[in-house]
Amino acid sequence: MTLDRTLASARTCITLRTMIPSPEQTARTPLRALWSWALYDWANSGFAALVQTFVFAAYFARAVAENETLGTAQWGTMMGVAGLIIGIGGPILGAVADRSGRRKPWLGLFSAICIIATALLWFIQPDASFVWLALLLAGIGTIGSEYSMVFYNAMLPDLVDNKSVGRWSGWGWGLGYAGGLVLLIIALYGFVEQGAWFGVPRESAMHVRAVMPLTAVWYFVFCLPLFFFSPDTSTSHTPLGQSLREALTQLRQSLRDIRQYKDIAIFLLARMLYNDGLTTMFAFGGIYAAGTFGLTPSQVIIFGIGMNVTAGLGASSFAWLDDRVGPRPTILVSLVGLIASGTMILLVEDITLFWIFGLSLGIFVGPVQASSRSYLARVAPAKVRGEMFGLFALSGKLTSFIGPLLVGWLTFATGSQRVGMSSVIVLFVLGFVGMMFVPPTNFKE
Repeated sequence: MTLDRTLASARTCITLRTMIPSPEQTARTPLRALWSWALYDWANSGFAALVQTFVFAAYFARAVAENETLGTAQWGTMMGVAGLIIGIGGPILGAVADRSGRRKPWLGLFSAICIIATALLWFIQPDASFVWLALLLAGIGTIGSEYSMVFYNAMLPDLVDNKSVGRWSGWGWGLGYAGGLVLLIIALYGFVEQGAWFGVPRESAMHVRAVMPLTAVWYFVFCLPLFFFSPDTSTSHTPLGQSLREALTQLRQSLRDIRQYKDIAIFLLARMLYNDGLTTMFAFGGIYAAGTFGLTPSQVIIFGIGMNVTAGLGASSFAWLDDRVGPRPTILVSLVGLIASGTMILLVEDITLFWIFGLSLGIFVGPVQASSRSYLARVAPAKVRGEMFGLFALSGKLTSFIGPLLVGWLTFATGSQRVGMSSVIVLFVLGFVGMMFVPPTNFKE
């Protein structure tokens, strides 16, 4: 180990002693409060699964927009604009929360924004005149959902000690995948499919639109336990205007003094690369499955359900590995799994092998996301934790356009989806290389 690495590890250990609550503090956090915190993942994931991925996004492109090609482009542009807003505002809001102390008011505000915007999607009828309203509401919902996660993630280190961060982060991600899975099944077989359970009329796509209020109610009901039972940090009684000014000053100072957080900067850069690979994989996974292997729309949805199952199982089962050996090795192992499974998906011709390696891929998706949150929770100094989770959100959005752009242009240039999707593997490999320069969080690694 080099001298620089040794000094970095020493600084990390000192930081951990100051940021992590003592065992006595953690012992006072009851299990009910911890599971209430984790249940928020279950509540929030419904928006990603049903609005952003499987139901409303497809409905918009196929039925609301003038045509599917234009609808896909409009949807992608909206997500890019929302990502830019999230990337710029996330660190600022996180820094404001660090100054004001409490996370719950901010979490409640942005949760409410997402819930209301989702419920209003009910009014989007299958007509091109509703395009801009649909994009506006979906964009607002996306911003609310992502901003809420900044404050939700920042709560974790205040609830558990260093030894338990990994498992609770993993269990939260696992509950998130499980929640998305259950809600997706209810929506698919209760509303969308022919002869669905609840018999919602199909005129004006009411059977699809009804899924949006369902998603909003789901989010509202299952986020309540966190607000009732999970403790929040105490308020600093700092006025909002002063908090904002101090936050902007601190943010500028942090950017100038980024060398103080060099290890976090390297981690966020590595995460930006492999997270872009994950984002692209989910954005184009269904298109690849349909175009290269001929899966029908129903089969693509079933494949998505299967991916949620394996991702949830992976996030939950790998949680013990995070606490035993640390988040960095867990991320590296997960990236190796993603690279290996993803490469096989690009090489195989048989549809059965595609299903095997595709579902295997999901096993490693959850752990790499959960352990990324766990790593930052362990190393971010308490005084700038919200700000760091804002930068965490930024690293997940800043270059989110690169992967889709690479896939699209490579596919267009070569006429092969396999060649286009190979850029996802490249992003995973680059993220793995970046993580090799990230220092461990403690002596266990």
